[in-house]
Amino acid sequence: MYDVVSIKVQGGKGGAGAISFRREKYVPFGGPDGGDGGDGGDVILKVDESLTNFKEFRNKGTYRAGDGENGKGQKKSGKRGEDLVIKVPIGTVVSGGEEDHRSFLTDLLENGQKITVAKGGKGGWGNVHYATSTNQTPRLAQVGESGESTLLVLEMRLIADVGIIGFPNVGKSSLLATASAAKPKIADYPFTTKETELGVVNIGHETFVLAEIPGLISGAHQGKGLGHDFLRHASRTQLFIHLINGTSEAPAEDMIKVNNELSLYDEKLAQKPQIVAINKVDLDEVRNRMDNIRSEFTWIGVKVRFVSAVTGEGISDLMRTALEQLKKIPVVTREGEVKVFHPQPRRRMASVSKEEDIFVINAPEIERVIKRVNIEDPTILWQVHSLLMRKGIVKELEKAGIKGGDRVRCGDIEWDW
Repeated sequence: MYDVVSIKVQGGKGGAGAISFRREKYVPFGGPDGGDGGDGGDVILKVDESLTNFKEFRNKGTYRAGDGENGKGQKKSGKRGEDLVIKVPIGTVVSGGEEDHRSFLTDLLENGQKITVAKGGKGGWGNVHYATSTNQTPRLAQVGESGESTLLVLEMRLIADVGIIGFPNVGKSSLLATASAAKPKIADYPFTTKETELGVVNIGHETFVLAEIPGLISGAHQGKGLGHDFLRHASRTQLFIHLINGTSEAPAEDMIKVNNELSLYDEKLAQKPQIVAINKVDLDEVRNRMDNIRSEFTWIGVKVRFVSAVTGEGISDLMRTALEQLKKIPVVTREGEVKVFHPQPRRRMASVSKEEDIFVINAPEIERVIKRVNIEDPTILWQVHSLLMRKGIVKELEKAGIKGGDRVRCGDIEWDW
């Protein structure tokens, strides 16, 4: 099955700002004209109703958006990196982070819905931004920011109105095939169904979507028998048809066991309305004990219907009852569940700290300048000092007690003050 995948997404890197000066004939004072780097592209998830699984993701683990282009002379900005649009099925639940610290990001329920999951990095400023009255030939510019990187877990939860639940081999696939145009694989052994099947039930001019929820055995809530793979789909349905094998020695006990698995996985599942149907009434052994089965369920306060998924007996009435029940269920607004992911801004205020004998400047904007210059060049060092003064960092360093000859670090670069 390909209904849960983990992928890494990486926003594009911003382009570097240019260090450039105008050099035109008959223009005596050219000045700086280095343009800004282009922003990196974003990684975007987009719902595509034509997709039904995550098979496209099975051979690729990392998805990267395009990098921004570097700035150019004549104040020309670099081109923005190309966004990467990843198509996912309707019903995709997106979570982020490592397994131990995973957080819900969004629930994609509508065709065409989009969400940005990794922002591209900002492009660096060109040297045109660093010109001042005292520094008319700035040789400072920024490198581009790295794009956001995160690990995503995508879970597909099918969206259906009615889900057929029950133990393996009770006839769920046969019921789905008889009630709708679906053609699930059917055979007389457990776990025939390896993927959740959907079908559309037509009743007059009205329709609803019917889904088979397989894999329910004792211990399903712990993942046994592909339990987790199928139980997640059950959370989408509004109503259950609980199908029970009429040849079982204890049909009521079977129903209780399945409901217990639902409750252990998610209490809300066990609280969903259910229509209980006893299957295989076409068999004499079931027809002969109908009264006993009915009494057994009446004693625990449950009304049952008898059907045959093979001959179609009772199926039309069962589907009409399901449609009537659906109309009575209020539309669930997923307030508190549907969210839009807004990454936290990376920018932070400049600050100064001290690590042993080194004064550390914590300023991402300055770090991006320091990375691309030769700090040992006296001219560059003077320009960096002027920039630090304009940003108020020199005052912070002086408050921290810095003196001439002390060691300063910004990012990975160190120099003498």
